[in-house]
Amino acid sequence: MSFKFIFMLTSNDSTIPDALEKLNEVLAGGVRHIGFKDIGLPFKELKLLADKIREAGGRSYLEVVSLDADRELESAEAAVKLDVDCLLGGTRAKEVIEIIRANPIRYFPFPGQIVGHPSELQGTVEEIVESARSLAALDRVHGLDLLAYRFKGDVTKLMSAVCGVSSKPVVIAGSIDRENRIKAAAQSGASAFTVGTAAFQGSFPADKDGLVPQIRSLMAIRSRAAQLSTAPRRIALVAHNRRKALLNAWVGRHLSTLANQRIICTGGTGSMLRETYPSLIIDRLQRGTRGGDQQLGALIATGELDAIIFFADPEANYSNDVDLIALTRLSIMHDTPIVCSPAAADLVMLSFE
Repeated sequence: MSFKFIFMLTSNDSTIPDALEKLNEVLAGGVRHIGFKDIGLPFKELKLLADKIREAGGRSYLEVVSLDADRELESAEAAVKLDVDCLLGGTRAKEVIEIIRANPIRYFPFPGQIVGHPSELQGTVEEIVESARSLAALDRVHGLDLLAYRFKGDVTKLMSAVCGVSSKPVVIAGSIDRENRIKAAAQSGASAFTVGTAAFQGSFPADKDGLVPQIRSLMAIRSRAAQLSTAPRRIALVAHNRRKALLNAWVGRHLSTLANQRIICTGGTGSMLRETYPSLIIDRLQRGTRGGDQQLGALIATGELDAIIFFADPEANYSNDVDLIALTRLSIMHDTPIVCSPAAADLVMLSFE
């Protein structure tokens, strides 16, 4: 994941009463990742909220802040019924996994000891890091939701340590109310951050009052912070046979940037690049003709790719276009950049440098 901004339709750890009305302003501000809490609105209204986010082409997040065991498991069941894309928070990972296992929900539990409402993160840095390590090792846990700024110790040290022990994405949540906190999250290696209450309170510098200006300010801050991000991007590299040499040369030109990223390739492309550039970290899928393109499509659908670079052969038989068209459609649906030529791929690399 690149450094993402998740807007929460919440205040003081509860979904705001007028979340459905405010959603229109959030979308007008340009946000695509939108969440809400399991506290504050009845299920029927949360369902309308989740459906409207999806209809607008957004990605939906439900964050669990209920501390009671029964309420947390009820919220996990609600996430399934709401059909949200991501479930954040909660502390009972093993029980929640069993509830959501058969569903396409990305799960990011809280590491550490969570107390109170609004939630606070307690324990030592070492205890929280060990909790993060254990959670990240679980199958069906896709990342972590770290309440970093609800921790009373060294927040910068905590964020860096948790990101350092987790090979999975880390979302920084809770009391992010100024630009330097967002930049610190990016520098720590986090993949995303959440803001809710602070935007409703007008905490960020904007040219006028209102929620839309706050969101646009946050989008600009996110862009600046992304330039400081230390989290590796996951980039898919693919080429039709007659364009593989062109891709090989392009990778050589961008080797220093690509060396810090995670590369995913279909089988033939991956074999070629591994042989030429053994220093790159490359995950190979099946060959394209054996389902590799479909595997890429699954990664796009679950939000696990930051960009797809597909050097397509413009003179190939039309039958070769089917998989590219399918990947393009999914990329549009899930707002993932896809480019098909060296010049366009250069622009993608500029955004990562």
